[in-house]
Amino acid sequence: MRIRKPTTNARERRHRASGFSLLEMVTVIALILVMGSMTFMSLMPALKQQRVTNAYNTTMAAMRLARDNAVSQRTSYSVTFTSSAGSNTITVAPTLVGGFTGQQVTATYALPQDVWFLAQSALASTPAPDAYGTGLLAIDFGYTANGSTGGQTVVYFCPDGSAQDAENGGGNCSGSWDGGVVYIARSGEVLSSRAITLWGGTGRIHGWRLYPKSGGGYQWLRQ
Repeated sequence: MRIRKPTTNARERRHRASGFSLLEMVTVIALILVMGSMTFMSLMPALKQQRVTNAYNTTMAAMRLARDNAVSQRTSYSVTFTSSAGSNTITVAPTLVGGFTGQQVTATYALPQDVWFLAQSALASTPAPDAYGTGLLAIDFGYTANGSTGGQTVVYFCPDGSAQDAENGGGNCSGSWDGGVVYIARSGEVLSSRAITLWGGTGRIHGWRLYPKSGGGYQWLRQ
């Protein structure tokens, strides 16, 4: 009969007892949750800003699509901006001027739910981008050479690449060149503000971002 040494038995007991206790596991899980929460919180501002950037890019892309379609299809396209409690959308639609019967599609683009067509109150004291309006209206198109003062939410792109108003019938492209601006932002976050301006005569579309100005206030800078 073989008798094991006491030291060997003690070593085996220690080996069987090795591993994590319940308290140690709970502590590790708690640390992982805390670190994960801190990482998520640190990423929140970047995620919010990215949604504003997405809304800005979507709006600019929709306007450029309307202009490109109008030129390539030799017809006119409307861009309608809708701002409501439920949704903020841009709708690009053909107006079928000149009897064009090719493939024409109406497309509607939605902004993220926490991003709006929005003119922050602080913008009223900031010179408007491209000098369109006073920064009080979120959607402010309709500035023409015949004295129209803005406030319109629909613009029409024509075969020559220009943007015009609804004078003589929307989409007839026999009206006045139409310029203006649309603002995009998160509510209560002034520096999230973006703007897109439209020059009616050329149909050129410019993007802007709001920055703090040295000495106080804000300024718009072209992107």
